[in-house]
Formats: sequence, structure tokens, C-alpha cells
Amino acid sequence: MTTRLSLFNSPLLLGFDHFERTLDRVSKASADGYPPYNIEQIGADQLRITVAVAGFTSQDLSVQIENNQLVIRGRQAEDEKDRVYLHRGIAARQFQRSFVLAEGIEVTGASTDNGLLHIDLKRPLAETRVKTVEIKSAAKGQSSKTLDLTQEQKA
Repeated sequence: MTTRLSLFNSPLLLGFDHFERTLDRVSKASADGYPPYNIEQIGADQLRITVAVAGFTSQDLSVQIENNQLVIRGRQAEDEKDRVYLHRGIAARQFQRSFVLAEGIEVTGASTDNGLLHIDLKRPLAETRVKTVEIKSAAKGQSSKTLDLTQEQKA
């Protein structure tokens, strides 16, 4: 029996159990290093993922969003029956590369250029939300005072 320490087992972190499942998924997906990729910031609220896809055409590639996960797949057509390789050092295997997207991140486009697949993303702007929670008296069922809760979200 193995005991696993949970990162989110604090009673102060309510409703974060799905993050632990996401971290498990990410650690399994990042084990394979093919194909290589870069992530860069191209603007104040914009990101770009660049994946090295040499030898793949845009018809061989698919980019999909599945349950807050960006999934990039590559599969080349098998038209190499007539070729005889003396050395084959260029990888032509199929692949799947996944990236977990934070809530609100939106994919704005994808393009290929010189063996690279570029996927552009936009982050949502930070917003401040204020919600007033009414406090009721247990004895009379009437409200005795209100409490302001301020919650700031920063990217």
C-alpha cells in the first residue's frame, strides 16, 4: 500500500481537488519529449505555443480543445512504400501533445510556417469581483448585518 501526500489536503483549500487530478494528467503527458515545443509571451495578454512539426503538413495535424485541454495530434500519411532509406534520422511517428488550459484562456488561431506549428492564445483580463453575503440571525431569521467579501483575480 502506498500513501500519497496530497498538495490540496488543507481544509482552507475548498473545491481544489480537480487541480490535483489535472496535475496528475500533466505529469503523465509531459513524460514524452516529442515533439519539442516553446511557449512564449507575445503580448500583455497573449501567448504562443510553437511545436516543431518538420515533415508534417497542415492536413497531417489537428488542434482541438477537449475539456480545458489543448490537444495537438500529428499523423502522417503512409505513402513511403517505394522509398528505401539507407539512414532514417528524421522522426515521422505520430504524436499527441497536450496542454492544460486555465479557465478563460482562449485559442485565437493556429498556423504552420517552416516546419513549425504556431498556436496563439489569449488570457482573460484580471477582474475584481465583490459579493455581499447577508448574515441572518439564527433566532429571528432576520438579517442583523452584512459582510462584504472582496475577491481579486490576477493573471
